[in-house]
Amino acid sequence: MNLEEYFARTGYKGSTEKQDLETLTDIFQHHIRAVPFENLSIHCGEKITLDLEQVYNKIVRRKRGGWCMENNQLLGWVLRGLGYETSFLGAYVFNPHQNAYATLMTHLVVKVVIDGKAYVVDGGFGVSYQMWQPMELVSGKDQPQAPGVFRFTEKNGVWYLEKMRRKQYIPNQSFSNSDLLEKKECRKVYMFSLEPRTVEDFCFQCTYLQTSPESLFTKKSICTLQTTDGFRALIGWTLTETTYNYKENMDLVEFVTLEDEEVEKTLKEKFNITLERKLVPINVKGSYTI
Repeated sequence: MNLEEYFARTGYKGSTEKQDLETLTDIFQHHIRAVPFENLSIHCGEKITLDLEQVYNKIVRRKRGGWCMENNQLLGWVLRGLGYETSFLGAYVFNPHQNAYATLMTHLVVKVVIDGKAYVVDGGFGVSYQMWQPMELVSGKDQPQAPGVFRFTEKNGVWYLEKMRRKQYIPNQSFSNSDLLEKKECRKVYMFSLEPRTVEDFCFQCTYLQTSPESLFTKKSICTLQTTDGFRALIGWTLTETTYNYKENMDLVEFVTLEDEEVEKTLKEKFNITLERKLVPINVKGSYTI
């Protein structure tokens, strides 16, 4: 495990000497555009583990992606190795179908402190809720980014993240009512406290999310990757390509349904992923929106 090999994986060629916000942002953006947010291991007979060395081998050497506990653990390791002051936080993801936050702390994020100012770095949410820049940990301030306007709100020690999106242009109108399409313009994302967490705090959740029939991740095969102007996502057999601000204050959302034989070819061409085992795509109608 070494930083040079990680940077070769993400294509980052910038400074590794400065521990400033600009460098952090550059490293972060290279990660989210090279490393997919994906749960494909669940659907091709592999076990997802939180062991850092195995996460490193999977993402860096096997050129795979991972979910939040993998992506953000690796990012935290990288940033600590560069001298950043980092810690892990645990979040509860909002479920729009239940209109409630999860009761299980399933989302791991990284807190980074630079010159006394705290930021949240989250490289493991994917789709349209993936932040593109570290977010300043301050309550009530709109933080516009390419994906939309993000905002933290703090109440009684609990922090809430929400995102406001643009209007959407959907050329393929047969997908206009798809459960993969976010209907609300303002959407709650997750809530968290500032209590430091360890990777061990997520061991039960890691097993639960990949085995429980109630888990979103057993119901859907998911692979998403940020691009320079939007993101792409393969959920089950549905490929989505979104272009942010395609027209003034409007995002372009393009859908296409793949045949079985097109899925693995699309993973290679669109996400640079080659699987070692056979993928069984799945998309049980549910709560995953873009």
